[in-house]
Amino acid sequence: MRQTIQTAYLTLTGLLLLAIGGAILIAPRAFYASNDIALGHDPTLLSEIRAPGGLLWATAILALISVARQHMRSFTTPLLVLVYGSFGLARLVSITQDGIPAQPIISAMILELSVAVIGVAILRQQQIEADSKIVSPAVSG
Repeated sequence: MRQTIQTAYLTLTGLLLLAIGGAILIAPRAFYASNDIALGHDPTLLSEIRAPGGLLWATAILALISVARQHMRSFTTPLLVLVYGSFGLARLVSITQDGIPAQPIISAMILELSVAVIGVAILRQQQIEADSKIVSPAVSG
C-alpha cells in the first residue's frame, strides 16, 4: 500500500511539474498571461523566467523516472518536497512583503504547500517503518 501511495505521489507531482515546467520553458508568455501577467519581449526577463521552468521540467523527469526505478525514490521524494515547499513558502513570503496576489496564485500556493506536506508525511512514514525494522542484537546465553 505504501509503495502505491509513493508511486501515485511521484506520478502526479511529476506530471504536474512536467506540464508547468514545460509551459514556462516553452511558452512563458502564454503561461503567465493566464494569470494576467504580461511578460513582453525582453530577452533578459524571458531568460530569467524560462530558467526555473527548466528546473521544474528536469525535476519532473526525475520524478517520473523514479516511478520505475525505486532506488531513486530516496532522493526524488525529498527533492519534490523541497521544490513544492520552497515555491509555496516563497509565495507566503511574497504575501507578507507584497500583498495578496490573484486567486490562481493563491490556489497554486495552497497546492504547492499541500503537495509538500504529503511528501513529508510519506517520508516520515518511511522513517517510522525503517526504525521499526532495526533489530536489536541477539542476546547470547
